[in-house]
Amino acid sequence: MVAAASVVVAVGTASGMLTALDDRRGSDEAKPEVTSTPYLAPLPAVPTPSASPSPRQGASASPSPKKKPSATPTPTRTEQKEQDLTAFVSTRLYRHPESQVLDWVRANGADPRQAVIESRIADQPAALWFADFTPSTITSRVRAVTSGGVAQGRVPVVVAYAIPGRDCGGASEGGAPDLDAYDAWIDAFAAGLGSGEVVVILDPDSVAQADCLSSGERSRRFASLARAGRVLKAANSRARVYYDAGHSGWNSATKQAGWLRQAGAASAASSDGVFSNVSNFHRTSDEIAYDRRVLDALGGPAGLGAVIDTSRNGNGAPADGEWCDPSGRKIGRAPTLSTGEARIDAFLWVKLPGESDGCKGSPGTFSPSYAYELAR
Repeated sequence: MVAAASVVVAVGTASGMLTALDDRRGSDEAKPEVTSTPYLAPLPAVPTPSASPSPRQGASASPSPKKKPSATPTPTRTEQKEQDLTAFVSTRLYRHPESQVLDWVRANGADPRQAVIESRIADQPAALWFADFTPSTITSRVRAVTSGGVAQGRVPVVVAYAIPGRDCGGASEGGAPDLDAYDAWIDAFAAGLGSGEVVVILDPDSVAQADCLSSGERSRRFASLARAGRVLKAANSRARVYYDAGHSGWNSATKQAGWLRQAGAASAASSDGVFSNVSNFHRTSDEIAYDRRVLDALGGPAGLGAVIDTSRNGNGAPADGEWCDPSGRKIGRAPTLSTGEARIDAFLWVKLPGESDGCKGSPGTFSPSYAYELAR
């Protein structure tokens, strides 16, 4: 397997991702959004990590990256600053009140790492993954998230991750059993979107990793993805749907745009643009340049934009291509819908920092030592 963005645990097992399992609500303390982001000095090391809590039953894990190795150039002075960007909470994005990191923060007030993990990770709005194929509950679970966003006047980010044959049968295998079942699951997913603003990340890896499919399989998948975008946007006119552009160290912009066009990403009826760097580590500046090349090659309406996962890219990607909880990584730019960058609609935390890729803990579970390493 090359270049996949993710690894998920088996359906029905415990997980560390943010997830909407019920209609519980929690308060979300608003903090002021800033137009210029101050920098924080590194914090001291903290000894003796405590055990992470048992993950919540019934959740699905947010994926971890497996990526095509690519050289990481020596960062510029500006790029080096990305690792220290302070994590101020966006007042526009929704933070779901249930997650493993929040569980750990609430249960470990005496841990010397708690304040850093809370302020720099737990307080941040992050995406919620729907990675298990559960047709009977998917509508109510999505609705729990979108209604929570409406109640707070904020924008949730949800990840639909159920494409058949995902990860080409690798560690993230799962999803719907076939495309007909996937189409029906998308219909049910869309029924939970409500009428408020919502960002939908449509199936990470589904386009960038399509090399493993035959030409016929690829065409059928792309047709189903194009349908998915149309269904999602028809269900909620305020839903913004983004398609898989991989990342700057993977396919060329021209190749990726060609596939994205087949998958419906160039049509205003199904797409608002593309996403990149999900669960990955490539620098924001590299992703901005890459996404603009993809959008230029894609064509379509002038309003198409891109969103970038900045959750763990503060130090860029490891030069050796390591994808599994690589050391020396840092959280990146705080989530925001105001990037100040042309054609870049948002910086998002799609992968929650501290959730293991499978090396510092079981896949998808929260590791406080890993979270602290990323945040300090």
